[in-house]
Amino acid sequence: MSGADSAAAQHEREGAAPDSSQQVVSPMSGRKALGIAALSLVGLGILAVPAADLRLGLPDASSEAADSTAYMAYAETEEAFGQGMNGPLAVLADLPEGLSEEEATDYQIDVAGVLSDHDDIAAAVPAALNDEHTAAVFQVIPEEGPAAASTEALVYEFRDGDPLAGSGIDGVELSVAGITAANIDVSGVIADALPLYLLVVVGLSLLLMIMVFRSLVLPVVATLGFVGSFAAAVGVVVAVFQWGWFGELFGVTEPGPILTFLPIIMVGILFGLAMDYQLFTGSGMREFYAHGTEARLAVRQGLLAGRSVVIAAALIMGSVFAYFIFTPDPMVASIGLGLAVGVLLDAFVVRLLLVPAVLTLVGRAAWWLPRWLDRLLPDVDVEGAKLERQGASQL
Repeated sequence: MSGADSAAAQHEREGAAPDSSQQVVSPMSGRKALGIAALSLVGLGILAVPAADLRLGLPDASSEAADSTAYMAYAETEEAFGQGMNGPLAVLADLPEGLSEEEATDYQIDVAGVLSDHDDIAAAVPAALNDEHTAAVFQVIPEEGPAAASTEALVYEFRDGDPLAGSGIDGVELSVAGITAANIDVSGVIADALPLYLLVVVGLSLLLMIMVFRSLVLPVVATLGFVGSFAAAVGVVVAVFQWGWFGELFGVTEPGPILTFLPIIMVGILFGLAMDYQLFTGSGMREFYAHGTEARLAVRQGLLAGRSVVIAAALIMGSVFAYFIFTPDPMVASIGLGLAVGVLLDAFVVRLLLVPAVLTLVGRAAWWLPRWLDRLLPDVDVEGAKLERQGASQL
């Protein structure tokens, strides 16, 4: 190579931008890592506090935009006839066998009187009696609207309790139906299934991350971090749409229960994004460690190598979700707010701050995996460490 070519090559090497991860020669200090981890946990914990008061339901017309026809009709009905008229319940009473029409009518009137005295019932009106005099139908008007907690409690009392207890009316069984009761039942079924759904999704993902990263600490911290960001995002939604905080800013007409399907939607979308972001940074950390970098330094180098992708992806997805926050439909707005807050918290607080800080604090333990578990799990070797060692041994 001529002298001119050598000078040109040297100039080219000096002008090339080096890999940012290679510029890092020291790990994050333990004090800094501890401070970041503590602040992240405290911040997520504060935001998650309202989530403890989460009440799921199918919002009624009272949560629609104030200028919508649905809300105006709801408000007019409430003003003229009371809140409960917007969500009447159809109650069926099974009467004793062998009653005459007059005896069945007396039973019907007595049952209506007892129901009308209930604290959460504004009126109970006899509606129909079958030809066999064995069943009577009532229209029960709750004191509050269809999405109110008292109405939900009333439906569960009809389902599992006995509103006629202590009244002296024997041999009468009550059941409840109607759109209001059906909505409450659907919300209850989904709420009961949510923990199992979350457990299955998180459990399978945890197993896959253990296989990929050959570690217990990183997958567990990453998974628990998602739970924290998810709870914080739900807490923000509860504070705005259920408690009414900053309601005017987000177009909340009247606070109410959170959309029944919102937690399921949030878990499905946010968990997938969170694990993608974790792979962007975690795979780099694992690769540096597998290639011989000290554990704490590998965490910082891997973070710097993958953080640009995480930041760009989170900003893009957060912007997409935020677009729906200010739509007039409160259900769509609550979904948009939950997803936007969730993806930003998970990316910037959990993936870029909390997880690297915890891994720095635990050091080499971050990549520990019991031998018996290592033998049971298939080794996907995404970093190619085995191939590299095999190539080196053949030289």
